[in-house]
Amino acid sequence: MAMLKEFKEFAMRGNVIDLAVGVVIGAAFGKIVTSLVEDIIMPPLGLLVGGNHFSDLKVVLRESVMGSDGKVSDVTLNYGAFLQNVVDFLIVALAIFAVVKLINKLKRKKAASPNVPPAPTKEEVLLTEIRDALRSKPL
Repeated sequence: MAMLKEFKEFAMRGNVIDLAVGVVIGAAFGKIVTSLVEDIIMPPLGLLVGGNHFSDLKVVLRESVMGSDGKVSDVTLNYGAFLQNVVDFLIVALAIFAVVKLINKLKRKKAASPNVPPAPTKEEVLLTEIRDALRSKPL
């Protein structure tokens, strides 16, 4: 029972919950970026390189090799898929950079605004005047 209680305390800590939220949002963000790259960016690039889908670009190293499962397939170097993953990475890195830069900018604005002490209340002003008057009177 103590182990269950300890696990509950661990799981309910702010850091664990923040991490879980970050992982879920990161996975969703990854799907969006993958769709952006595969569906929006790569088709025009594919047209530029000869009308092929970009991930279909490959170099055939050896043709039609019989596998142990009886399937015949080419031995290929799939550089198009690699390039697509590089573009995915660059877009994700750029988006994360933009978010971190925005957060840092907001933090700097918050830190740059000096904490101005509040103006003294009427009572404080009156007490200051009384103190100064008493100091100025000779004994």
